[in-house]
Amino acid sequence: MINAAIITSTLETVSERCADPKGRIFARLYALDARFEPLFVMDTDGGVRGSMLETSLNCMIGVAEGQSETPRLLIEAARMIHDGYGLTPAEVDLMFVAMRDVFREIMADDWTGQVDAEWTALLAELAAIGAEA
Repeated sequence: MINAAIITSTLETVSERCADPKGRIFARLYALDARFEPLFVMDTDGGVRGSMLETSLNCMIGVAEGQSETPRLLIEAARMIHDGYGLTPAEVDLMFVAMRDVFREIMADDWTGQVDAEWTALLAELAAIGAEA
């Protein structure tokens, strides 16, 4: 089981150190797979990226806390929607990877082995959502 308190604590620390990590997260996403950047060409004000980041964060927290099926359903729906853009579920999951990577950079030395283990478990859980379908 994922330790939601560690995930939440990480997010709180990140928000204290970086008011808006959106630019860094999307830069990391584009570095992981350059095919993502052209998908946002129409998002001139960053609203779509902001909404995507907010939804991703809410889903991560929701899955970590495990109190509702809603985040899992949202992730399954996002995978179906993004299939229309030619993205596989693993490619959709790169958003979560990019977020984790940026959070790790922001946390620096405070990113402990325990924090890393919880984030690894969370990303594995996220990747498993809908895999049996």
